[in-house]
Amino acid sequence: MSEEVVESKTPKRYAALTQSSSLQKLNEVETQDIYKRQTGISEFDRVLGGGFVAGGVILLGGDPGIGKSTILIQALSVITQQPSESCNVIYVSGEESSQQIAMRARRLELEVSDISILSEINLEKIVSAIEKHKPNVVVIDSIQTVYSEELTSAPGSVTQVRECAAQLTRIAKQYGITMILVGHVTKEGTLAGPRVLEHIVDTVLYFEGDPSSSFRMIRAAKNRFGAVNELGVFAMTEKGLKEVTNPSALFLSHHSERVSGSCITVTQEGTRPLLVEIQALVDGAHGNSPKRLSVGLENNRLALLLAALHKHAGIACFDQDVFVNAVGGVKISEPAVDLAVLSAVISSFKNQPIDPKTVIFGEVGLAGEVRPVQRGQERLKEAAKLGFTRAIIPRANLAKQKINHIEIFPVDNLSQVLSLIRD
Repeated sequence: MSEEVVESKTPKRYAALTQSSSLQKLNEVETQDIYKRQTGISEFDRVLGGGFVAGGVILLGGDPGIGKSTILIQALSVITQQPSESCNVIYVSGEESSQQIAMRARRLELEVSDISILSEINLEKIVSAIEKHKPNVVVIDSIQTVYSEELTSAPGSVTQVRECAAQLTRIAKQYGITMILVGHVTKEGTLAGPRVLEHIVDTVLYFEGDPSSSFRMIRAAKNRFGAVNELGVFAMTEKGLKEVTNPSALFLSHHSERVSGSCITVTQEGTRPLLVEIQALVDGAHGNSPKRLSVGLENNRLALLLAALHKHAGIACFDQDVFVNAVGGVKISEPAVDLAVLSAVISSFKNQPIDPKTVIFGEVGLAGEVRPVQRGQERLKEAAKLGFTRAIIPRANLAKQKINHIEIFPVDNLSQVLSLIRD
């Protein structure tokens, strides 16, 4: 808990931006296509919804050292070198010196001659520089270091972060500037500062990744110009972040022989179908209370599925430890992986390997029924493209047109799944 001083007077900046408004019929409002400036990094453009939007405000959060500044300096280097149009960029650094940023750009062998650097944390001076130079893109690295002289609280406090973000957003909308705010995250992985920060901006991106792995993922949690939950996959190299064109290969293990407890499923990340391997280990409990542990999946969902498996398939795990893992560090929240999780558990429990060329997806209800999932056709096409020959899916997702090179097995309930897994 920290005490915050409530400002009694209205800041002068509000008066400057106050404009008279008039009522207008919604059907009389003129609309136009939104131009999106592509960054040249296809995975980054996918998450952004096509590229940078004039007047759009982007909030990018992630753990320290995960690559936030690296991906931004790479994207800025590309857009400033596009011959078709000129782009004026200002990079405001509140954490690193100009020399540190220049050293990074030189190490990555980037062309940054058209990028202007400003080492400043005073909001009024930053706004003055923006109004003077009228840039197309501005990066604030990071928003937690910026402070306003009109507020008495310390930089990084709730009041400072909220007011500075609101002022920069108004500037972006007023001059049509793409504003990118880099934010700190808490130990839980959520963006630090007031929750209103995510409501102010147009796009919220989370930079995720295991520090021990070279792979990084950018996920869109909010996007007014594109799909939410869109996922971009990158690999960290000596020359910066490189996009991964086939991310499904990251989440699939290559076993020399068939193993039990392994099942391939297709999850939907935004508009992208992604193949992920689900692994399960069922072992006799060594204590009074069996363990239920899931990595990358919701733990409460696992307990619910095990109860449905016992009730409707006759497989009891009340005296077994059950561990479930989504390979590659990916986090899955959609219920479309229910059937794959139970298939992996059954495979481990009975020690019966599942055909490695079989893909399984579907939602499992409490009555033991297998429910349909969204974008079933896109999932099947992605599986067929990667060489899978069998698919166990909900009957409601049965393709109206045959998909080449893949055999479909529709199911209605868990008992039908048991017979197919034994095959």
